[in-house]
Amino acid sequence: MDVDTRLLRSFVAVAEEGNLTRAADRLFVSQPALTKQIKQLEIQLGVPLFTRSRAGMALTEAGRALAERVPALLADWDQVLRETKSAAGRAARVLRIGFMASAANEATQHIIAAFTHRRPDWRVEMRQAAWSNPSAGLTSGDVDVALLRLPFPGQDALRVELLFTEPRWVALPAAHPFATRDLIPFSDLWDEPFVAAPPESGWWRDHWLATDERDGHPVRIGAVTDQPDDWLSAIANGYGIALAPESAARFYARPGVTYRPVSGVSPSQVGVAWAPADDTDPVIQDFVRCCLDTRPPDTTEPPPHRHSR
Repeated sequence: MDVDTRLLRSFVAVAEEGNLTRAADRLFVSQPALTKQIKQLEIQLGVPLFTRSRAGMALTEAGRALAERVPALLADWDQVLRETKSAAGRAARVLRIGFMASAANEATQHIIAAFTHRRPDWRVEMRQAAWSNPSAGLTSGDVDVALLRLPFPGQDALRVELLFTEPRWVALPAAHPFATRDLIPFSDLWDEPFVAAPPESGWWRDHWLATDERDGHPVRIGAVTDQPDDWLSAIANGYGIALAPESAARFYARPGVTYRPVSGVSPSQVGVAWAPADDTDPVIQDFVRCCLDTRPPDTTEPPPHRHSR
């Protein structure tokens, strides 16, 4: 009998969280979809894996037996996938770099140039990810290393080094009444509609809506987008506003969109991330060193971890 590894990952999340809602957040799926996956796995195996109650999801005897073995099995499978996907790039001497938005901003070109100097026989392939994939393909093994906005889902299972921190600003329609302000308190924006990432991105979406910094004030969603061009269009067309790194004013300038500084909201951070299995990979470590050599000397704050929910 063949079992989809996706079902096993769903099982592990529910087993570890003991709660469908938290597990669904962790997996970036809806709770009904996760419930269906667990039921599908139980049907395939022919045994109940959980007992359901108001207190949560408790493992049955069969569930405990499965939970003891599955994490190691999935870890081995992930390593096999990672090695398989990277084999072609290694043979061609191509380092696959995943990134979000503007990557490491203006430092990106310096990082690539420094790596090329260290490894003149290697080529860097930059792969931009959608906002629904905040690890930029690193957790799935589709890239070798990534330049990412922190925090991001799956961060605790990876190696992460902070590169720099920058303020979060707000992107507004050019005709918005606040567009001429020198500084906007975040509390003044609480009642505005926001352009958000897709719901399946879970707490990554919440971070960019600053849901933890609203004193319980609910978020209004004016539009949902997954790509920078769609995000800019939604803002320019007046469907909502959005928090963005200060650098977005340089990298994503467009007619109809204005960027203004915001007070009362935490900053954005950028880091370089890689898999623990690549701690001894000389090529990836050369790239990491090139990243670290570009960061300001006062960048000592550790990278943030996943929010507890």
